[in-house]
Amino acid sequence: MIDFSLTEEQHDIQLAVRAFVDERVLPVAVQNDMEHKLDFGLIDGMRELGVLGAPIPTEWGGAGLDFIAEALICEEIERGEAALRTLVSVHVGLNSLSLLGNASDEQKERWLRPQATGEKLACFGLTEPNAGSDVAAMQTTAIRQGDGSYVLNGEKSWISYAAVADHALVFAKTDPGAGARGISAFLVDLKADAGVTTSDYPHKLGVWAGSTGSIFFDDCVLPADRLVGQEGAGFKIAMYSLDHGRFTVAAGAVGVIRACLEASTKYANERETMGQR
Repeated sequence: MIDFSLTEEQHDIQLAVRAFVDERVLPVAVQNDMEHKLDFGLIDGMRELGVLGAPIPTEWGGAGLDFIAEALICEEIERGEAALRTLVSVHVGLNSLSLLGNASDEQKERWLRPQATGEKLACFGLTEPNAGSDVAAMQTTAIRQGDGSYVLNGEKSWISYAAVADHALVFAKTDPGAGARGISAFLVDLKADAGVTTSDYPHKLGVWAGSTGSIFFDDCVLPADRLVGQEGAGFKIAMYSLDHGRFTVAAGAVGVIRACLEASTKYANERETMGQR
């Protein structure tokens, strides 16, 4: 028989994040959404809880929690606000966990550690105006130069937190004629690298308290040590990233369902009809 009981560590983080959501997120969630306000105070609160590096080993600056704990965190956070859970899914699930599994130790020290501590925020640059699930159709290129550097040109669209993130894991074609086998992954400093600009979409259908935008590359030169893994390994790394990000989205959906059930139950218990509750 499967034992579904939580460990003490899992239960502790569940209660800590639940209290954070009850005390700090829920009181401002509706207002933040209506005002399209990205609440950096709440992001700081998640950093203080260790949420932004929860499943990253302590040796790289994280909390060293397991994936069940990460799912519990995402469930509790989305019970309060979808925008914050989206940030966790992108920063932790799509970017940091991908670096943990694919980056060199030198890259982990420079890029993963400050992400795990929450010092830096990260996003995931895969989707383009004409390439979403069809990754092989991407048009962004990274052409290797004689000195080993790469020159990036292209656009990434619908990127969660592109306009506020410090780091991005970006996918581009190093061999445009090789389809999916010609895709490689790169680390980009969105605040410091020349030839990179970002935008934020002002009008969306929902999740207004979050940030979604584009990343533009115009002859952005990256040194050779920005390549993650080997040339041509980008498709495999992207699929690895998506696998680690999707389960956090599913966990967040459980949180939404819980919030709906709790709100419905509260309303049903308070509603009066025909003189009765």
